[in-house]
Amino acid sequence: MDDGFAYAIPETMEVQVGSVVRVPLGGRRVRGWVTAVRREARSGLKEIIGVSGAHPVFTVELLQTLRWAAVHYVSPLAALIPKAAPPNLAKRGVVGLEDVPKLGTAPQTVAAIAAQLEAGGRPPVSFIAGSGPWLDVISEAARASATSGRSSLIVVSTAAECAATAGEMRTVFGNRVVSTNSAAPAGQRTAAWSQAKGSPGTIVVGTPEVALWPIASPGIAIVVDAGRRAMKARQTPTVHVRELLRRRTSVEKFGLMLLGQAPTLETAAATVSITTPAGRVWPLVEVVDRNAEPPSSSPLADATRTAVGGALRREEPVFVFVSRRGYAPAARCTSCGELRRCPECGSSPGQGATCDRCGVVNGACTNCGGAAFTPVGSGAGRVLETLAASFGESVVAAGGTGLIQVGTERDIPPPGSVGLAVVVDADSMLLRPHYRAEEDTLRILARVASTVRRGRGHRCVIQTRMADHRVLQAMRHGTGSDVVAAWLAERDDEQLPPYGELLALELTDAPPEADVAIRELAGPEVAVFGPGELRDRTRWLVQAPDLRPFKIRLRTQVQSWRDKGMKVRVDADPLDV
Repeated sequence: MDDGFAYAIPETMEVQVGSVVRVPLGGRRVRGWVTAVRREARSGLKEIIGVSGAHPVFTVELLQTLRWAAVHYVSPLAALIPKAAPPNLAKRGVVGLEDVPKLGTAPQTVAAIAAQLEAGGRPPVSFIAGSGPWLDVISEAARASATSGRSSLIVVSTAAECAATAGEMRTVFGNRVVSTNSAAPAGQRTAAWSQAKGSPGTIVVGTPEVALWPIASPGIAIVVDAGRRAMKARQTPTVHVRELLRRRTSVEKFGLMLLGQAPTLETAAATVSITTPAGRVWPLVEVVDRNAEPPSSSPLADATRTAVGGALRREEPVFVFVSRRGYAPAARCTSCGELRRCPECGSSPGQGATCDRCGVVNGACTNCGGAAFTPVGSGAGRVLETLAASFGESVVAAGGTGLIQVGTERDIPPPGSVGLAVVVDADSMLLRPHYRAEEDTLRILARVASTVRRGRGHRCVIQTRMADHRVLQAMRHGTGSDVVAAWLAERDDEQLPPYGELLALELTDAPPEADVAIRELAGPEVAVFGPGELRDRTRWLVQAPDLRPFKIRLRTQVQSWRDKGMKVRVDADPLDV
């Protein structure tokens, strides 16, 4: 019910947009949010019973972003408003904040942004490339914003990163810093929300759900590792932190700073100021070409094993990155050594009878016609066993106490924390069956490389049988600028994001007429692919240069399906197709 219901305001009561109110509805008393206040008299309206909480949940400006998100992500407005609200009713959050501290020399990359913030201005949307850690950049921007009496919003990917960042910033900024994540107790989240809403100059550090929090006098929002998949919600509405904050900054007029090893294609294509260091963005990378080895060889090349042994002798921590857990992500022909590829779409087809991406029957080797294949790549378990056979108790799973730790993407340690990083199998990521495979691989490899501290003898070793691949060339060069430019040109030709829009639509127990309904809503200007069966769901992919008119028409149809008991998932701007 995006239009909501109308109620009369008692003469003794003050309400405003964003107020939480108690109202009569169908014989019950329910809680709702005020989305508009009109002063003209209307007869026959029931009165608001009362106002709850000390603060309105959102402002008129933030409501504009919520309404935009409701259309863009094909969601009811009522599903988005709670994302701006605290779990409990908010109390007065005005806090006597400590003085703004003086910091050391500001990093050159953020100096211009800090000067604009300190003067009370609004810096442009910007991307700063680097390997991290980002504490000095974040602290300088937050200091400058607080100096002008404005707040900062800092978004990180995980609860662990939130705790670490907030803890370090509290040692500098004291009670100006509040932090929260989705797993925190409701009382803690509400207290943080209340201070953020009531006290200008607060520094909010949180995981992606804080992107829609109202904050008092916002000066700048900062997104750390802006390309991480954790920045996009998996469940409907599939909101993305970057897009929400880009919209908010345009409406509410505050700055936005994105941080990461390389800009996403959406960032590179937008009107964004991009700052890249003069030299390498990430530390030294060595690519180990395994083509001369037999397909069934050990997960670790001899050169890699030597590098690990050298780091262990120097008592330097080692991180060994494995792309997946528990199974081999690709296969290789035992006759010619070529990686198995789908004859139709060219991707790694998976281990089943048909290609995971396009459904074509997996056949013989496309290079030599051989029928026998051996798995390529190893899960964390096999790599742990292989390393332990050589290095004993020094080898542990990520989170353990050994010098050599083995883990996946969720286990990647902080920037500059190891002497050697190893990527066991880059090929399995490059051959994943989705159109963002190369972009994702560059982002992950750059994050792994950034864990290596700068200095003589420290490096990241990447194992591959595709040594000439453009992503691995970019890793060698230490910057992703050229390959990002090449991807943009290709996406422009194919009208894929960021130059076109995609939307994935999934229904459980889809009725036979669903396909007809979707195509009628799409019209001739929108391409509809499907339906396809995906486990227990039926899936469609919709593509057009601009999907907004289609999304507006789709919202009513989606609600109709849900009213009939169907489960509907709408993934706007999907990362995988």
